[in-house]
Amino acid sequence: MLLNSVDLFKKSEKYIPGGVNSPVRAFRYVNRTPFFVDRAKGPYIYDVDGNRYIDYVCSWGPAILGHAFDPVIEAVKEACCRGLTFGAPTEKELVLAELIQKSMPSMEMMRLVNSGTEACMSAIRVARGYTKRDKIVKFVGCYHGHSDGLLVKAGSGLMTESISDSSGVPSSYAKNTLLAEYNNIESVKSLFEKYGDDIACIIVEPVAANMGVVPPDIDFLKYLRVITQQYGALLIFDEVITGFRLALGGAQEFYSIKPDLTTLGKIVGGGMPLAVYGGRKDIMNCVAPIGSVYQAGTLSGNPIAVTAGIETLKYLINNPNIYSVIDKAAGKLEKAYLDIGVKVNRVGSLLSPFFTNKQVKSYDDVMTSDRDCFIKYFDFMLNSGIYVAPSQYEAMFVSLAHDNDIIDKTVDCIMKFGESI
Repeated sequence: MLLNSVDLFKKSEKYIPGGVNSPVRAFRYVNRTPFFVDRAKGPYIYDVDGNRYIDYVCSWGPAILGHAFDPVIEAVKEACCRGLTFGAPTEKELVLAELIQKSMPSMEMMRLVNSGTEACMSAIRVARGYTKRDKIVKFVGCYHGHSDGLLVKAGSGLMTESISDSSGVPSSYAKNTLLAEYNNIESVKSLFEKYGDDIACIIVEPVAANMGVVPPDIDFLKYLRVITQQYGALLIFDEVITGFRLALGGAQEFYSIKPDLTTLGKIVGGGMPLAVYGGRKDIMNCVAPIGSVYQAGTLSGNPIAVTAGIETLKYLINNPNIYSVIDKAAGKLEKAYLDIGVKVNRVGSLLSPFFTNKQVKSYDDVMTSDRDCFIKYFDFMLNSGIYVAPSQYEAMFVSLAHDNDIIDKTVDCIMKFGESI
């Protein structure tokens, strides 16, 4: 007997905390039971209950070419036949590194890891090792993974669950994390005036996408570059979401800002567990076995994930028009939200509607969003066969598979929702 989503969720709750392996998947924010996925293809995701949804979550970003993209799938199948993991170097690791470096010249050297959390954690460790300083600056509402010391006023799932910090993190871990306000230059300036000689780095999402999409003010990122150089600190761009999403060169190409270190995830693994951190050669030479900053992982650079990453990046590199296509598609969705009177932020193929009367430029603006209105919106979209993130604090992702017909159907749905509010 096949189990439906409700049955699977109840059974999962016996073995998995909350019934899910990542909190936002529980659908608690929208007061629903989550659906369980059976398969996905192109722009669609199919649940075990027989429903088909147009998918704007795209596994939180990596499905930029659509789900189960044939060239990626075929390459992964072939790679699996050669073995899943070796714990030893392969040529493919070099191939992927060369593709990344070609697209993002600031990443002169890099390390492959398994998740965005691991990449951000490692990049911060490198920054501390290089500068011989302990303190870091992060921004309220920006999420850089769940490592100790970064779960301080973080975004994404923590906002969804109304948790500002995490239990189990000693206060001593967080004491070296200094908080600034995203898009607030003065908040950064005051921290450096007080702690500048002790600050190892700033870590920032160049486009905040874990409190919904919040674009940077035109001078904000430029100021971060200037003040870090002034005080001898490093600038880390967390491009786990924006890397290969906004442009081949990520947000650093999009905004013409060169960071010292970069973290990548999502698309760089083509949907498989893979992430990267890297940057200037003199900084990355601090990493063992060359230097004294230790980081290791048996599955780092495993051939299956690397294969998926190579095929995805090769396709993006060989078809650069993809970015204008998905940008145009996202622009149609943006216009639809604006036409029904909903605030919306968009950068390239990333966008978020906000149910508030304010223009959203900061964490405080995000927190004025009307949760009840968002829940009505989520329910309407899902009941209409469109899956958007089950949280106000996540982005919508447009993929190459969202063709004109798919976008037009989505626009019609948005307009009908507008008629209902």
